[in-house]
Amino acid sequence: MVAEQIAGRDIIDPAVLQAMRKVARRRFVAPKYRHVAYSDQPLPIGFGQTISQPYVVAFMTQALQLSSEDVVLEIGSGCGYQSAILAEIVKSVYAVEVIEQLVRRSERTLAELGYSNIYVKRGNGREGWPQKAPFSHILVAAASRNIPKALLKQLSVGGKMILPLGNSVWSQNLVMITKTRRGHQQHKILPVRFVPLVEERGRSK
Repeated sequence: MVAEQIAGRDIIDPAVLQAMRKVARRRFVAPKYRHVAYSDQPLPIGFGQTISQPYVVAFMTQALQLSSEDVVLEIGSGCGYQSAILAEIVKSVYAVEVIEQLVRRSERTLAELGYSNIYVKRGNGREGWPQKAPFSHILVAAASRNIPKALLKQLSVGGKMILPLGNSVWSQNLVMITKTRRGHQQHKILPVRFVPLVEERGRSK
């Protein structure tokens, strides 16, 4: 998977490549999908959610330009695969997921794999995790129509947030946001398709 789908394209960050090699994607998917766990495609994880394709996980991780001292907020952590990739690189990961069953599943999987620097909670992703802010980086793994103001507030000055922006699955763009002292800057990176960001009360935003 890494040789052909990740390193064989434009992923060159050694830390990202090492993390992608180390974290077994098959541990995060249902048994019936394990025969295609290393194919470059999203896979269902239940409750209308998916695990992102490996290339997109690697691309978003590399784009953030992470270091070993960073503290990352992840929104829409799902089954925990992206959390594990981040945790291989950074100091700590704070992951927010709205679906209780996925929170419990990811906590169990991550504990079995020995991660002690990932903290998962159930909550509205648009609200982030203000008690643990500020964050050096924020990764949002679900699409939103706009930039959640609470997340921008929890980002450190100079910090980066990557998220899919768009009104539908057919019109999303991956966007990089850099927080400045006077506000923020943003630029589009590439077209993507993500499931929508879901609020705790069950309504997509």
